[in-house]
Amino acid sequence: MNKILTLSAAEQAEYAKQHMLAAAEDIEGALLRLMPQADGMEEQVMAAMRYALMAGGKRIRPFLVLCSASLFGVDRDFALRVAAAVECAHTYSLVHDDLPCMDDADLRRGKPSLHKKFDEATAVLAGDALLTLCFEILASPETHADPKVRCELMASLSRALGAQGMVGGQMIDLLAEERSLNEGEIIRLQRLKTGALIAFSAEAGAIMGKAADVSRQALHGYAHDLGLAFQIVDDLLDVEGDSAALGKTAGRDAVAGKATLVSLLGVERARLQTDMLIEQAEKHLDIFDDQADILRAVLQFVITRAH
Repeated sequence: MNKILTLSAAEQAEYAKQHMLAAAEDIEGALLRLMPQADGMEEQVMAAMRYALMAGGKRIRPFLVLCSASLFGVDRDFALRVAAAVECAHTYSLVHDDLPCMDDADLRRGKPSLHKKFDEATAVLAGDALLTLCFEILASPETHADPKVRCELMASLSRALGAQGMVGGQMIDLLAEERSLNEGEIIRLQRLKTGALIAFSAEAGAIMGKAADVSRQALHGYAHDLGLAFQIVDDLLDVEGDSAALGKTAGRDAVAGKATLVSLLGVERARLQTDMLIEQAEKHLDIFDDQADILRAVLQFVITRAH
């Protein structure tokens, strides 16, 4: 029996949390090293990029990169660079999500959102720069010695972020403010908007390690279920949480009339759906035995988190 499974759900969540906190220091160090340096007046956009990147957060996506990389013996420095690229891409999405033309959010991670701290134009440019920086990082030989691996990382991340991934999900999310979605449409929205980048993060280690298809498929299945569970928990927190604990404005989904599985199914059925997804995600890790214990613990962290 895997050692992690002998722990309670709370103990597993704490185990994951402590590992994530330790990894966050390395990830943030990599982000600061990879930030471009200003030569003149462009410093404002770089200051905005640093503000967004260093505002805290759980760092779950880059942590998944590090965990999946460790399964295949990938060099830690390679993994950290890919983790940093993922965090740049994720942060770009948050900056743009918060803009007045999108979710119009005043808070992010307990601090003024970027367009409130600076201005709307700077926020747009900082988001653009973070997105392009992530591909600059992946393209570098310092990220991986094999150019085919670097190309595959860039292609996979592009799909996860683009019109058939996160951006497509964001478009559906905006359209959903004006029409009703059924359960299947909501699940597709959330798999694109939230799940696609989580899936890339979990698969990135397998790409770097040139792993067999069966391993990649297992990680994709794990992330597929984790991503949807993560979003349902987010939606539950939006309904039941408070702004101070969340670090962002609670109740925005209801005000905006957004379609979520919580609004469609109700709180109790949504919780049952989350439990089922976590159970499914755990089964995908069976082929890795106890090597994937930290990924199992992440599932409990996601389902029990308070923000």
